[in-house]
Amino acid sequence: MIYRETGQYKCSYQADQQIFPIRLDRIAFALTLFVAFLVVPFVINDYWEKMVFLPFLIFSLAAIGLNILTGYCGQLSLGSGGFMAVGAYSAYKLMTAFPELSVLVVIPFSGLMAAAVGMLFGLPSLRIKGFYLAVATLAAQFFLVWLFNKVPWFYNNSATGQITASERAVFDIVVTGPNAQPWATYLFCLIILTVLAFAARNMIRSKTGRSWMAIRDMDIAAEIIGVSPLATKLSAFAVSSFYIGIAGALYFMVWFGAVEPNEAFGINQSFFLLFVIIIGGLGSMLGSFLGAAFLVLMPIALKNAMVGGLGMDTGLAKHFEIMLIGALIIFFLIVEPHGLARLWSIAKEKLRTWPFPY
Repeated sequence: MIYRETGQYKCSYQADQQIFPIRLDRIAFALTLFVAFLVVPFVINDYWEKMVFLPFLIFSLAAIGLNILTGYCGQLSLGSGGFMAVGAYSAYKLMTAFPELSVLVVIPFSGLMAAAVGMLFGLPSLRIKGFYLAVATLAAQFFLVWLFNKVPWFYNNSATGQITASERAVFDIVVTGPNAQPWATYLFCLIILTVLAFAARNMIRSKTGRSWMAIRDMDIAAEIIGVSPLATKLSAFAVSSFYIGIAGALYFMVWFGAVEPNEAFGINQSFFLLFVIIIGGLGSMLGSFLGAAFLVLMPIALKNAMVGGLGMDTGLAKHFEIMLIGALIIFFLIVEPHGLARLWSIAKEKLRTWPFPY
């Protein structure tokens, strides 16, 4: 057997509750971290940094946040772009108001500000759900983008309305601004993603996570057994917005360095993050990573194949990409609602019984 559990005994509660209970999973995860931390930084260049690794890391972080709210707590949200904007503009105001403030302080405070705004706009979830909640969060999306566009204080009265990240260093290594090296920005985002992903995974396995899933599965039954809808839903909005706000801060500070709210955090960004978790898998940590990887790499592969290989027009390739994403969303919603994460789980089940698959 290629992938098996036979002979792997759990002799303590700690061993039984570990994140990766199967030895092969632990080995694969350790190898992945080894490559990510000790191999990629030595071979990364500007193209791979800006086009592949930074978008994958940042969108994975945002997808984890949205999956906590939608996948684990069952609260549909279309305001992710607005909460990313809150994180980005909070980081900008902190960087300009306190020039000596460390970026390690700026990023968590940006997430906390997004969490506070998320809780505010999460209050309607106590009365409404489903489509009506989606409309309420969509209203938050439009309001936040309008606010950052129309109030000059947020962009320090800039004539263009654009915000620009100043240079910041962590332990004398520049991680923001035009002088930041690709390996530095990559490692900076990777460390943040790794820490927050472990925190999210453990939170989901805790009492709080079980309360989220109880509300998702049947909120009335959850309330009967003692789960507080108020605390549970608001905590989901807060944690989700915290993750999305940090993703927005990294999007602005590390990836682009300068953004405008309409272009960077419009409704398209909210739909993109929703597509990530639908294709990757709702209610799955792995799905957040798989969905982000797929939607970051697929446009690059299509462009290289259709424009570079077949000589097609760039606009045609873009339209084909949009049609393909739409078809995939329909496919996964109908055929496999749990997305790529479920397909990977099925593949592992087959490997457990190979060469005699059932």
